[in-house]
Amino acid sequence: MGARSATLSNPPLTIHRTLARYVRVPGRTPALAWPGEGEASVEVENVGGFGSSGPNTPVPIASVAKVMTAYLTLLDHPLPARGNGFVMTITPAEASEEQERAERAESVVAVSPGERITERQALEALLLPSANNIAELLAIYDAGGRYAFVARMNRTAKRLGMTSTSYTDPSGFEDTTRSTAADQLKLARVAMAIPAFADIVDESSARVPVAGTVTNYDTLLGHDGYVGIKTGSDRAAGGCFMFAKRVVVAGKHLSILGVVLGQHTEPLIDAALIAAERLGNSAAAALRVADVLPAGASVLTARAADGARATATTATSLREIGWAGLAFAVHVATGPAVDRVRAGQRMATVAIDGLNAARTTAVAARSLGALSLSWRLEHVF
Repeated sequence: MGARSATLSNPPLTIHRTLARYVRVPGRTPALAWPGEGEASVEVENVGGFGSSGPNTPVPIASVAKVMTAYLTLLDHPLPARGNGFVMTITPAEASEEQERAERAESVVAVSPGERITERQALEALLLPSANNIAELLAIYDAGGRYAFVARMNRTAKRLGMTSTSYTDPSGFEDTTRSTAADQLKLARVAMAIPAFADIVDESSARVPVAGTVTNYDTLLGHDGYVGIKTGSDRAAGGCFMFAKRVVVAGKHLSILGVVLGQHTEPLIDAALIAAERLGNSAAAALRVADVLPAGASVLTARAADGARATATTATSLREIGWAGLAFAVHVATGPAVDRVRAGQRMATVAIDGLNAARTTAVAARSLGALSLSWRLEHVF
């Protein structure tokens, strides 16, 4: 059989990605209302983080430490909806300890010997009026002793990536319990994922057996979408507040989570609440829906063996919820290898790692058909 003037088929097209791995929401990066002192960190859950302000070094966190105590309690003893959980009976020694803590001006709720308090009531006493004596009771009930529980707090912090955190007590009364705003934000994320925890920190008040009605120190509750989470204050820590704020953007329900530490203007808790409200509101104001990848953006180039090229571009724009400057990862998935394409033919799928999981197709801008005659003549076999 004589030599043929052309190959039987075209070699597969060579595909080269031209689209960047990340795209950013256009516009000027928002200037948030960061506190003028201490440190803070804020994020929009499932969207991204705004970063942090301040030195980002471990500092006392006061009663914000109780979030870890509640989190571990609920991990070991999950509370069903409207359920009460386990029951603790107050001993004479525990009642006496409450009196001793009260004399030291610690934050406590009154208890009496023989009192029966449920898990839910204990968590309400822990998280609303911030009772140090209840933190101790929960630690003993959960782990059998204070030191075993504190060790578990630190193991859990390490597992959560809280590398700048060290707990030395379950209540945060000790100045040696230290963390950063960025670390505590990681804890806020997992704690608020527990429905019972989120429900309790959103209560403005609750009733416990002996103390009666107890009130939440978080006075932002019920205003502008604020739904928790935990205040803390003492001379060493200043005013501290871990917060959550619900917002709706383009029909999507979002949670803004943040932590403010080290506010030293008196009264301390008010200072922390004011700083957190300003920060949370500025984060909410920055949120918007934007075109992060326009229609017609170059995604890839296909090259034939003879050097002819065709570009594939996005068929539609991709819109995501975010703020100016926020970066999104972009994924491009191509199909099986082909030796030719038609104008308008789909060549890839383009997807963005965002809340909307926006995706579109990349289509060929022109056709790449049979190879040129000159190339075929050069490749006779």
